[in-house]
Amino acid sequence: MADLRRALIATALRVSAAGLNKGTAGNLSVRCGENGEPGGCGFLITPTGMAYGALEADDIVFMRLDGTPVGRRKPSSEWRFHRDLYVARPEAGAVLHAHSPFATSLACLRREIPPFHYMIARFGGTTLRCASYATFGTQALSDAALTAMEARRACLLANHGMLVFGRDLAQALDLGTELETLCEQYWRASQLGDPVLLDGDEMASVLEKFAGYGQQD
Repeated sequence: MADLRRALIATALRVSAAGLNKGTAGNLSVRCGENGEPGGCGFLITPTGMAYGALEADDIVFMRLDGTPVGRRKPSSEWRFHRDLYVARPEAGAVLHAHSPFATSLACLRREIPPFHYMIARFGGTTLRCASYATFGTQALSDAALTAMEARRACLLANHGMLVFGRDLAQALDLGTELETLCEQYWRASQLGDPVLLDGDEMASVLEKFAGYGQQD
């Protein structure tokens, strides 16, 4: 499990280096068993209130799916939507929550991101939804996030930030970076007017192509 803890910290540092989080904002987790085996009955998550650069392997908290923490630190206050995503979405191997500038700006406007760019389909649908607002760290926020992420890999959290999952830590970071890039592109395009949106037929075609996107023969 020590190797997976170190991998989680290394990815968290990459999240900061990419500009997705600063200071103690956001959180990151990876699915595993209590002994570090893949899959399993819980997940490792960053602790609350600690800067990523100060983390050591023993600071990472193991969470059982019943909400019981194991370790010397308190888990991120947002452990509930990590836990609920792992329970609801068996394909989720890692979860990233970030307060990145452009995603958070759009989330504060409570805007759904429409199909202004075909890469929206990368996240599983024709739009990127914005979850209803709820106080951070609450079950109400987790419930709202899961609703917004139905058939999606990501969403915005109203007046808060972004939430995304991947099959592993590397993909979660990649998708978080792509989501922030799309938010920036949408914000910039909107400064010049209303972006031209792709129609339903085109997005259906793109979604079909994304079923095998990035897979080598």
